[in-house]
Amino acid sequence: MHDYADFFARGRVALLEGKADYERPPVEGGARWGAAAVLRPVGLVLEQLTDLAKSVGEAAGPGHWIHGCETLHFTLRSLERYRQVVPDDDPCRLAYAASLGEAVAGLPPVRIELRGVSPHVGGVLAVGYPVDDNLVTLQRRFAQSLRFRGVGDFESWVRDRWYVSLVHFAAPVTDPEAVVDWCDEHADVPIGLAEIKAADIVQAVHTGVGIRLNTLERSVLA
Repeated sequence: MHDYADFFARGRVALLEGKADYERPPVEGGARWGAAAVLRPVGLVLEQLTDLAKSVGEAAGPGHWIHGCETLHFTLRSLERYRQVVPDDDPCRLAYAASLGEAVAGLPPVRIELRGVSPHVGGVLAVGYPVDDNLVTLQRRFAQSLRFRGVGDFESWVRDRWYVSLVHFAAPVTDPEAVVDWCDEHADVPIGLAEIKAADIVQAVHTGVGIRLNTLERSVLA
């Protein structure tokens, strides 16, 4: 399980030193916001996350991407560079869907305990702690299925942090102290248990004020 204490500390220092990365709308062929496999929290946990995102968005000030229920997610794996259009019969999309379906077969729902938040140079996230091995098993199975179909090369590293991004900075952070203070106050806030019963292949759409994730494919866990 990843230790977030150092991650929190480094993010805190970076913001107080005036360091921040800003999101821009996705561009064709860009490395950010391409199709991805994600896990979407639902129910009360999603409501809690939405409220936290609004709250930290107020602390961060105007111009940032404050994520709502159509965006809040855990990323299982990024799959490709950004494409504005991913056709229904696209060979890669079909391979992603088949691989995800194969990966979830027989697996029970993924359970992730959400507790606390952390600042970083790109925004603020809610921290997740898997409560069993199902998430890592799904991650491993999906990677193997993608490699078998020859479409698993885009993300070559193995994720060991599980989180939901609440806000991405998309403008200058005019009051970093306010963001850091908010994170300090919510560093250990209990958010809830996310019991996730489906995995999605999604496409990011820029709304003008942020990002929405449209589901292209869905595979249901047992």
